[in-house]
Amino acid sequence: MTTIHEVAEAAGVSISTVSYALSGKRPVSEKTRRRIEDAAHALGYEPDAGARMLAGRRTHIFALTEPLRADTHAPTHMAFVLATAVAARQRGYDILLLTDEQASEGMNRVAASNLVDAILVLDVAPDDERAAIARSVRTPTIFIGIPEDAEGLTCVDLDFDAAGRMAVDHLVDAGHDRITLLGQTEVSYRKSNFPRRLLKGATDRADERGVRLDPITTGAATTDVAAVRAAANAALDDGDRAFIVHAVNDVHDALLAVLDERGLRVGDDVSVISAAASFDTTTLAVPIDTIPLVPQLSCEYAVDLAVRRLEEAHTAPGIHLLPPEYRSAGSVAPPRE
Repeated sequence: MTTIHEVAEAAGVSISTVSYALSGKRPVSEKTRRRIEDAAHALGYEPDAGARMLAGRRTHIFALTEPLRADTHAPTHMAFVLATAVAARQRGYDILLLTDEQASEGMNRVAASNLVDAILVLDVAPDDERAAIARSVRTPTIFIGIPEDAEGLTCVDLDFDAAGRMAVDHLVDAGHDRITLLGQTEVSYRKSNFPRRLLKGATDRADERGVRLDPITTGAATTDVAAVRAAANAALDDGDRAFIVHAVNDVHDALLAVLDERGLRVGDDVSVISAAASFDTTTLAVPIDTIPLVPQLSCEYAVDLAVRRLEEAHTAPGIHLLPPEYRSAGSVAPPRE
């Protein structure tokens, strides 16, 4: 029968390191852990029942990595944090929130310490450094969002590309051939992937359908209400009567205020669609058609996938896109002659 001493010798580590690696009682580097597990497997070593129980134990804690930066739009991000915490609690898990601006540090720390059963990733950047970490650690990791390189990752998100296409289709089907898209801030397009995906979907569909789409950013790092108002007035002066808004509630409020000041009625003189808004659009001054981004849907799905990964070791990675839903409120109408 193979002993723990023989495993330690084969792996080139101490007996205590073997014990820590196989029981999870103390953090061991991923490289060392793998070397020990490979040696144990090759030698046919089986730890005693107590050690096996410790190795298979769960903490019933999920880490949620959500870097808070100066440009973070707190209401939107906290909606996802809350939705994730509620979904996890419903399944018997607590959330350890990691808010390090250098997101990789906290993620590396919890993965090395075996403190959590799984890691959930929010505020996903196009070149997110957490993607490489997720591929290297044994802790199941689910992204709520999609980086540019999603190879080998498990990701959940709204199909923003389809949402952009859907918005354009509804306006074109109503007869509009010129559309203004009031989008995110300039920083958002650099640091986040979802605005790019919606913009690409809308741009591609506009090209396919032979209509003009004018995308406009709504500030540098934060929403610039004055710039939004100026852009809306310029679009109206140029003859545009159809708007897609993919931005925070302040942008919606600014557009609706401009339309009201100019005596233009939404759903009659002007068409407006809110695309992928995570806030409650029923609080706006005027009802508008919406393609909502519902944090509960993607967060509940991500938590379900994390639990499934824990229960089914061979669950394959992949991208899970949630189809967009169009909710009509009568804000789209044919253009006036």
